[in-house]
Order: sequence, then C-alpha cells, then structure tokens
Amino acid sequence: MPVHYSGILAEHRAVRAQVGLFDLSHMGEIEISGPRALEVCQELFVTDVARIQNTQAQYTLMCLPQGGIIDDVIVYRLAEDRYFLCVNAANADTDYDWIVGHNRGRAEIINHSDAYVLVALQGPRSQAVLCQLTALDLAQIRRYWSARGEIAGVSSLIARTGYTGEDGFELFIPADQAEHVWNACLEAGQAAELMPIGLGARDTLRLEAGYLLYGNDIDAETTPLEAGLQRLVRFEGGPFVGREALRKQQVEGIKKQLVGIRMAGAGIPRHGYTTGVMSSRLVS
Repeated sequence: MPVHYSGILAEHRAVRAQVGLFDLSHMGEIEISGPRALEVCQELFVTDVARIQNTQAQYTLMCLPQGGIIDDVIVYRLAEDRYFLCVNAANADTDYDWIVGHNRGRAEIINHSDAYVLVALQGPRSQAVLCQLTALDLAQIRRYWSARGEIAGVSSLIARTGYTGEDGFELFIPADQAEHVWNACLEAGQAAELMPIGLGARDTLRLEAGYLLYGNDIDAETTPLEAGLQRLVRFEGGPFVGREALRKQQVEGIKKQLVGIRMAGAGIPRHGYTTGVMSSRLVS
C-alpha cells in the first residue's frame, strides 16, 4: 500500500469528483456467531447492537472499564446470530484477544483477518463502475447496509460504507481472489477516470470529512465523550464494558475535548504540526 500512486492531491480530487480504488487489505475482520452472539456484542460495544437489522451495519466503539477506547469498529449483522466486525489493522489481534477474553464460551469467535481482503470504491461514480461487475441491484443497498453477491465472479460481502465522506462501497473478498477483483475494478473504471488511491489521500479525505483515526485522534487514553462521540453511547439498557466510567464522566464533565480545525489557506495538516505552522483555527 503506497503513500500515493500518482500524487496525493490528484488522488484526493479523483475521489471527490469521480471514483477512487482503495487497497485496505491491512484491515482486520472478526466474526462473532452463535445463539448468544448478540449478548456478547451488547456487552462489548457502547451502541445498541440489537437495533441493527440483518445486513445492516453500525459504527461503534469498544471501551476499557475506565472508559478509554480500545478500537472503533463497524459491525455488520449478517444474520440473526452472526456479526462480522471490521477492525483497525494495528488492533486486530488485540481486539480478538479482548473479545475472546470477555466471551466466556458463549459464542464462536473467529479471526478472519488473513482470509479476507478489503477493497473500496469511493466517489460519485463508484456505483456506475461497480455495477459493471455484479448482477446485484446496487441502488437497493442503502448507506450502512450490505448484501452478499458476486463481484467479477467472486463471492463477496458488498457494503455501502466508507471512510471518505463520499458515496461508495467496501468489498470483503477472499484473499486469494483479491488481485483478480482489484484488476477487474481498474478495467471497469477506465471510462469513469478511476484512480488507485494511496494512504496519503486516504488520510486527507478522512480529515476533510471529519472522520477519526484510531491511534491519532482517539486511543485508550481518550473516552467517547472526550472524542465528541457521546451520541454513540447508550446509557440506558443493559451494561457494557466502560459504561459506569462514562456515566460518571457525563455527570462530572470532561477535562479535555477533541476539536476540529479549519484551514485558513492551502495546506495539509499532518500529525505533530502546531496550529501556528498550519495557520488554522479551532472549530468547536
């Protein structure tokens, strides 16, 4: 996964105006299944996983008992008793161990991170490109929903999710078929001026959209309330790991707050820059 293929700014603009193709094979995938899978999910995640329907997805967080964030995760409910998690690359093994440690034998936990590759098409022309490779009616897949189907003849989980702020799809593909699907997307996207997108533009796109990056904006020392993600936390209902610490923080107030920045001129904010270097101002 290069920092860029043809240039960060060109790739950024391609996603905003046309369509970009992302190699996200570093991401992790974990499955929780069985009759008590929902019970385990409700204890692990700050959101109400019971609210999502089959094939629907939900952005959520796993927290430590003291409220710090272990990881931010997307949960896909594939069936009544089957939940598929997309987790951050650096956290995949840690997340798996954490989930297994809290499972207490109630559900089957499988780390699929080596079995799948994640490829994403993002941008206003992403549906037009992908529809050339599948018989599925992609228009029927709503934002944060998914479907099982074939992409270029390969059985895949197709989700209308992404990390860019644009419309798009994330494709969970068997690892041994990833190169085939990647090349098929490149060929199908020629008329739409598709560009492969590197890690540099992935970061500028998510920054522009205001999406948080684990290990950079949030971590085990940051709670959902401090990160501005209190909307995700269900304080009512059954317990989850970290709820009491977060309830206490809600009552007593927070001592630090993640805020956004608005760039005053041309430039790309990078980790470690001071606001003076970036000539930016804070946005509450």
